[in-house]
Amino acid sequence: MKLLSSVVYAAIIGILAHYIGESLPRSWFCEKKFPYAVYVWEKGGRIYERIGIKVWKTRLPDMSRIMRDMLPKRVSPGNTSDSVTALIKETCVAECVHYGLCFLAIGIYLIWKNYIGIILTAVFIAGNIPFILIQRYNRPHLIRFRDRLLKREERNNCGS
Repeated sequence: MKLLSSVVYAAIIGILAHYIGESLPRSWFCEKKFPYAVYVWEKGGRIYERIGIKVWKTRLPDMSRIMRDMLPKRVSPGNTSDSVTALIKETCVAECVHYGLCFLAIGIYLIWKNYIGIILTAVFIAGNIPFILIQRYNRPHLIRFRDRLLKREERNNCGS
């Protein structure tokens, strides 16, 4: 019964996290401020390449492909600086949601207060960490791309 309760709890917070994430005002998120800022030690995202993120990040589920109400996580030549800024904000929101899920994982332990609860809580947290790393890896790349687009847009506007 505790296993079923733990699974149901994890499913419920996972589903609610999606809707909460979609409802959060994007103005609350700034890629230049803690905890979303790109830190020097991350080396522009290259630090995550040491753990093979380029290989495994595309193998994990992307909710934007399943949930049509989400902003698609695609970069294309037709992107504008505004559309890339929206993607950057989405990485902040996704990171926030996965941090929240890690925090709420304590509920699994509260359901099952023994070593099994600890193991299930740790597994749930471990399952969210790769998604946090993906956001931290993608954000500096998106910021650089947006900055290039801004320069291009500025040149094009000055030439008009």
